[in-house]
Amino acid sequence: YHENERRIASASEGCFVFKPSSKKRKRTVGIDEYFVDGNDDCGNGRERFNICQKLWEKIKMDTEILQDELNEKILESLLDFIKKCTLSFQSRTDDWASRMRASEIPTAALVLGVNVPDHDMTFQSLSDLLKNSVTPFSVSVQAKECTALKNLMQRVLERLMGVGVSVEEDEEDSGIHLPQKRVSCSISVLCQWYKTVTKLSTHEFYRISSLSASKCLCSDITVMMLYQNFLIQCLLTTIFLNSRYIHELPLIFVFGIATSPSTVQHILPHSVSSLLCIELFQSLSCTQHLATVIDKLILTSQFPFKLTGKVLQVLVSIFLYHDFSVRNFVKGLQLALLEHFHSQPLSVLCCKKQEARHNAQKLSHKDVEMVRQLPSFMRYVETQEPQEQVQLLTSDDHVKEVCQMLLKGLRKYHKNYYPILRCLHSLTASLPKYPLGKQIRELHISCLEKNVWETNEYESAMQLLRLLAKDELVAALRKLTNYHVLSLGMSIETLSGEEITSPGKDLQKKTDLFQLQKTLLEMKGSRRTKKMSPFEILRNETLDFIDGLVRSHLTPPELQPLNEVCYYSSSGVLRRHLNATPRTSIQTALSHPFYFLQNENLKTDAGTVSSAAPDICIVYKLHLECGRLINLYDWLEAYATVVSAAEGKDPDAEDYGKVDELKQEVDIIHTFARFIQSVSELEFLGFVKSTKQKTDHVARLTWGGC
Repeated sequence: YHENERRIASASEGCFVFKPSSKKRKRTVGIDEYFVDGNDDCGNGRERFNICQKLWEKIKMDTEILQDELNEKILESLLDFIKKCTLSFQSRTDDWASRMRASEIPTAALVLGVNVPDHDMTFQSLSDLLKNSVTPFSVSVQAKECTALKNLMQRVLERLMGVGVSVEEDEEDSGIHLPQKRVSCSISVLCQWYKTVTKLSTHEFYRISSLSASKCLCSDITVMMLYQNFLIQCLLTTIFLNSRYIHELPLIFVFGIATSPSTVQHILPHSVSSLLCIELFQSLSCTQHLATVIDKLILTSQFPFKLTGKVLQVLVSIFLYHDFSVRNFVKGLQLALLEHFHSQPLSVLCCKKQEARHNAQKLSHKDVEMVRQLPSFMRYVETQEPQEQVQLLTSDDHVKEVCQMLLKGLRKYHKNYYPILRCLHSLTASLPKYPLGKQIRELHISCLEKNVWETNEYESAMQLLRLLAKDELVAALRKLTNYHVLSLGMSIETLSGEEITSPGKDLQKKTDLFQLQKTLLEMKGSRRTKKMSPFEILRNETLDFIDGLVRSHLTPPELQPLNEVCYYSSSGVLRRHLNATPRTSIQTALSHPFYFLQNENLKTDAGTVSSAAPDICIVYKLHLECGRLINLYDWLEAYATVVSAAEGKDPDAEDYGKVDELKQEVDIIHTFARFIQSVSELEFLGFVKSTKQKTDHVARLTWGGC
């Protein structure tokens, strides 16, 4: 709006909207400028942005690749299903059974789980794959787009035909071959268009469908993918109409189901469900999907950006207790990446080997001073000789050389950490009660926070490993050779050839926890007096070797020098970004509007009300001084007092009220209207509500300040 053009001379005039020109639009600040302007004390904001952008794109690309790999099995099953349906369409006969069977619509019920935010991405990926490799006539429709049958048919026609579609049924059906014209919305139009397109020559058909003849498996089949939560009546009508036109329009449904396959039978009557030939397809669970993402993106030494245990726990907790969305988990990971590179100037060293060495050589004097202030680097300096300490505290060139050496050591630490972590998880995951965590992420979080070998769970796990039977121990050790970190070939063969029976062979027969603990204590005491067999000696040597690897390579990363350059640890900041708290934010805005409006006149002392604050802020502050029931008249009087102070009126002055009566009445009505509007806004936000106890009172719904 232009303020100079909004002058209203009388009540008969109106208020007009003037769109500002594109030249006067406020320029938005990009992420690269956010890096440079927001936190560029060291002058390396551009380099940090470039590194962050590369890692961001890598996360996005790797996630898409994982999504395609996880959907590959489902797609193969759907392809087989569509092939089978194609053969059934082509092999129709005139007998009664075939005609009855031909009226059924082949339907694939795809159970995706309750991770609702990921359904859009999954269906879009499946739709694209179907269009590229199965049939060009594939359309994906969401429930929120189709509130009625007309809307559903409009979306289907638009996405299949690629033309504008009118929802008016009385329009002419002509012009369906001309994309510049709109066509009417009906299933008969779709059937006519389908007949016209399928009559085209092979060359013309593949030219308009952007497919090659070798890739298109069944070009004469239409696949319609529908989401869950469709309106029942709309879905019933869609199934009924399409079953009547199935002879003219070969159609396959793909239903997305979030909860249970029985949902289809529950929401559809038998007269409609009998028109569907349903086959069930089960997708990978969201927890398995998350485990794959963590394994490929986080538990790898190839990705330089790392998360501390608390940050990873925040992301996992949000996933498990909020939405089960892997997509949102990846967004949280990207947000942590952005926050780390923006808040940590030394994150310029969080990159690949050659680039990190080059950036370490270019560190400025301010960068070197920041390196010296890092807690991990200060601990490293304290462990050095006095002469070396002087060099580290005075020579910038020496610090740059040491930084390159420490970064190399940090990469070596990560290169050894993850294989040993997988080995320990492989050994202990199948033990009773999963003492070190059923999921590898649980063991990883434990190793990030403390020395895992100092925990009671680790000690119990090693005791159980020393009491395993020969076959179980050999089978567990054979899995470790896949990680290429243990040279246990000779030990495994020796254990396999040992004929002496393990003393823990009968442990698996005892399922009672008390009996198991009693047996372990007895065996522990007997080992002190009984001479160990060759099997026991070799087993202890092998497990001692594994224990030594754990103690050497699974130390917490905070003990590594320069760990701050690649580890993001601000779990509180990440939680505030991801866990929305609207009530707290609203209370903060109403109590302290200065922080949102940035107006110096709104600054007040604690517990006071600014007369220049917005009306809703004044009403909110006054309602905090009331009890469970608020008298509206008293509330209005207090509000009028504050507002009159804002207008420069002194209620105690002698001439107060000695004004024109008409103007005074207008001011009273205006004040009352503003008060009623503010109270209505508070009621809409859920702070107060009407009560039947007293007609001139409202009930307060919230207690406690921000």
